Amino acid sequence: MGRIELSVYTPHYVPTGTEIAVIETSKGTVRVELFGREVPVTVGNFVELAAKDFYDNLKFHAKKPGSVVLGGCPTTRSMGPAQVLAAAQGVIRGMHPGTGDARYTIIDEWEGNPRNVHRLGSLCMAHKSAPNSGSCQFYFSLGEQPEFDDQYTVFGQVTEGLEVIENLAIGDAIKTVAIEGADEEALAAAIAQETPRPPTPQEALAAIEAERAERAGARAVAEAEAAE
Repeated sequence: MGRIELSVYTPHYVPTGTEIAVIETSKGTVRVELFGREVPVTVGNFVELAAKDFYDNLKFHAKKPGSVVLGGCPTTRSMGPAQVLAAAQGVIRGMHPGTGDARYTIIDEWEGNPRNVHRLGSLCMAHKSAPNSGSCQFYFSLGEQPEFDDQYTVFGQVTEGLEVIENLAIGDAIKTVAIEGADEEALAAAIAQETPRPPTPQEALAAIEAERAERAGARAVAEAEAAE
């Protein structure tokens, strides 16, 4: 079976431009101004995920000192700090922090955005090598990195807690992410909506079998008509 393609999702929540993310970590609290007016899809997605408690108990699973510290992968939810570190080092087989997603992707929004500048404390959306492949994983920039400005969407800036992000290590936990300044009524309505999801393996197999049966039926009809 081929690789399952994820749907591209447009969040239902439209940011007000006044949202603040309060990220409680095992190393302390980080407050982040979100760039909702400049990158509404990325911020809307992050706000929706936070409101659904998606980030609760996820771990930071990668760090490159002076560059980035990365978190938000759901595969780390049930893993302890030591497990995340061991898995990141390749010691534990079958566990791959950094491979998880929210079962959909969102568009990139870095192009043409004057605020898309990587500096110490920038909050950025991680993605795979393909365009528009971001989902839920994010990273904090640990310094100026202009080489990333035309590759990754910057969607916020730390206003309090720079020392916290600099001290974060692999295995440290995201306890909660709260959003201040959101339109609570609109957000409640947004998270009540269904998000796209890829087919389960069973659904994918059923679709393949249905397609095969349809083709076989068409061939049988064609053969019958040819025999008349």
